[in-house]
Amino acid sequence: MQIVQSFKLLPAEAADRQAIISCIAAASGYTSSAVSGFHILKQSIDARGKQPYINLSVKAFINESFFVRQPTSIRYPSVQQSAHIAIVIGAGPAGLFAALRLIELGIRPILIERGKNVRARRRDLAVLNKEGIINPDSNYCFGEGGAGTYSDGKLYTRSNKRGNIDRILNLFVQFGADEKILYESHPHIGTNKLPQIITAMRVAIEGHGGTFLFEKKVQDLILDGDQACGVKTADGDTLYGNAIVLATGHSARDIFLMLERQKIKIEAKPFALGVRIEHPQEVIDKIQYGGNGFDLNHERSEYLPPASYSLVQQVDGKGVFSFCMCPGGIIAPASTNDNELVVNGWSPSKRNNPFANSGMVVTCEMADVVKLKDFKKYMSDVGISEASPLALMYFQKMTEHKAYELGGGKFVAPAQRMVDFCSNKISDSLPDCSYLPGLNSVDVGQCLPPFIHKSLQEGLKAFGKKMKGYYTNDAVIVATESRTSSPVRVPRDKVTLQHPQINNLYPCGEGAGYAGGIVSAAMDGERIADMVAASLKGM
Repeated sequence: MQIVQSFKLLPAEAADRQAIISCIAAASGYTSSAVSGFHILKQSIDARGKQPYINLSVKAFINESFFVRQPTSIRYPSVQQSAHIAIVIGAGPAGLFAALRLIELGIRPILIERGKNVRARRRDLAVLNKEGIINPDSNYCFGEGGAGTYSDGKLYTRSNKRGNIDRILNLFVQFGADEKILYESHPHIGTNKLPQIITAMRVAIEGHGGTFLFEKKVQDLILDGDQACGVKTADGDTLYGNAIVLATGHSARDIFLMLERQKIKIEAKPFALGVRIEHPQEVIDKIQYGGNGFDLNHERSEYLPPASYSLVQQVDGKGVFSFCMCPGGIIAPASTNDNELVVNGWSPSKRNNPFANSGMVVTCEMADVVKLKDFKKYMSDVGISEASPLALMYFQKMTEHKAYELGGGKFVAPAQRMVDFCSNKISDSLPDCSYLPGLNSVDVGQCLPPFIHKSLQEGLKAFGKKMKGYYTNDAVIVATESRTSSPVRVPRDKVTLQHPQINNLYPCGEGAGYAGGIVSAAMDGERIADMVAASLKGM
C-alpha cells in the first residue's frame, strides 16, 4: 500500500530518515517496521513563528517493497537526416530546451551562439572580475547556457500556465541536477553545478544530430517577402532553415537594433530597475529564523539552509520589490559593454558564502521615463526619438553608463550603506562585500532616476518595519541592477507564436519578452518547438 501524508517537523527531525518513518507510522496506525520507505513529494520551510519548521509531504510504502524513484527520462531520436531544420539563435535555456524538444519531435536544430562554450566562458569572467576588462560577446549574459549559467540557476517560477514545470525539472535531473529540485519549494542548482548540466545537454543535442555554432553573431535575418528563411552572420556565413527561433536573451541589444533596421515590428516593454543590496547572511538568518534557529554557539542550525526573503511594497503607486534573492551568495558584474555597469547576484549550490544579496528594484514604464530631462537630452544626443520602441532600452543604457562613471571605471561599483542611502549621506566607509571588482563610496542616487531613488528610499524604510533588523548600515547598496528583464518585446501571434509580420520567425524566451527566468524560458522554448513542429510537420 502507498499513502500520501504531510507533516510539520522540526528541522532536525526532517533531516532524520528514522524520525520521518516514525511519523508515518504514528499517522497511519502501522508500526515503523511496516514502513519500507518513502519519497519526498514537497518540502518547504515555515519560519513565520519563533520556531522554524519543515513542511514535508511524502509518499509512504506500507507493507510493500520500496522502490527508488526514477525521474522521467526522455529518449531522443537521431535527426541527422531530418528534412526539417530549425535555426535557434541563442543557447540560453529557451534555446537549449527548444533544441531538445525539436529533436524529440524529429526536427534538426542548428544553435547559433555569439558567445563561447560554457568552459571557455569561465576564463572571460575571471578577467572581468580581476582586471575590469570585458569581452562583449562572452560574459555573465552571453555564452552557452545564457545568463542563468553563471548567475545562480534558480528554478523557481510562478509561470504554471506556460507549460509543464515538472517536465522541465525532470529534464534538469536527467542531465545531472540533484533530485532535490523535484520537491523543494524553491529549487536551485547553483552556479558551480550548472556548467556540467549545460555541457551534458549540448552533448545530447550534438549526439542526436543537432549542431552548435559558437562565437557566431547573427547580423541579419534573410527574408523572402514575409517569410524568414535564414540568417547572415557577422563573419560572412549564410545559414538557411525552415524556421527561425529567436531566443537571444534580455541583453541582446544588437538583435533589437537589427530588427528595427529591418523594419520588423518591436515594442517597448516595461521592466524594473534599481540596485543590489547585500547583508551579512547571519543578519538575514537571525531575522528570519529567530533564536530557535540557532545552536548553543549562536550559529545557524546545520539543519536549516541560509535564510532568504521576498519583499514588496507600494510607494506612490510604484511597486518596489526584491528580485533574484541569493542567500549565501555573491554579487557579480553582469555588464555586456565597456562603460556600462550592471550588477547581478548568484549562489553556489551549498549557498555557503557569508553574504546574502538581492536585487531591489522599481517598476519602470515609458510614462515614467519620458518626463526625465536627462533622458530627453540623452536621446537627443544619440539622435533617437523618444517615441522609439527602443526608448526603454536606451534609458537602461543611460542609467548603466552613469553607474559606470560614478564607480570610477573598471566596473568598480558605486555603493552606499543602506541607512546612509536613505538619508542622502555619503558613507564614510563601506562594509566588506562579495563584489570582486570593488566598491566606490558615493551618493548612489546620482546614477538613479529620481523616481527610482525616492521609491527605493521609502521602500527600504518600510521593509525595515516588516523585517526587524533589515534596515541597517551593515547592509550595502550596490548600483545598478538593471537587467531584470527585457526592455523590448518582439510581438508574436497568440495562436501560431510566429511574428505577426514575418512567417517562420518565432520570438522566444526572456529576450523577446515572454519569460522571466530559467524555468519559464525553458518552458517557452518547448512551447515554441511544439509550434514549429505543428507548422512544419502538422504535428
